[in-house]
Amino acid sequence: MENQFTVQLEIIGINPFVFIPEDILNEIFEASKKNKSPIPVKGTVNGKEFKQNLMKYLGEWRLYINTTMLHNSPKRIGELIEVSVEFDDSDRTISIHPQLDKAIRENSVTLQNFENLIPSRKLELIRYIDNLKTEGSIQKNIEKIIRHLQGKTDFFGKKINKK
Repeated sequence: MENQFTVQLEIIGINPFVFIPEDILNEIFEASKKNKSPIPVKGTVNGKEFKQNLMKYLGEWRLYINTTMLHNSPKRIGELIEVSVEFDDSDRTISIHPQLDKAIRENSVTLQNFENLIPSRKLELIRYIDNLKTEGSIQKNIEKIIRHLQGKTDFFGKKINKK
């Protein structure tokens, strides 16, 4: 099933997005068996493939268009783009890097603080390490995450001043 349509790129705040036609939205709801966000989708923007989540915000469903989906998207508001979109039932789970998992479990405070994070924050940390390429940057950033989880620094490595 190819749900292709032409739509104007819009923006809310700093986030470029498009509205999905109602008939396509209904097909996605039916295929996903849900109508609460997020709903994982895949498709193309101007022929380039993407995986993204369909989100409901302020009562309306939106497909946010980031710069990896459409180069320079924030500067292209008002432009007509070709979009195809469908429900994505592929497994999107990301396994925690073994070194990060080991480092978190070495200290009970670190483990407790990691477990207490909201799910999206945990996923953000896991995905951050997963996207790194070199062993050196993986190690350096695992150390940064551990310091953060121990309350010694904020996520960006700056010391936290305790008053």
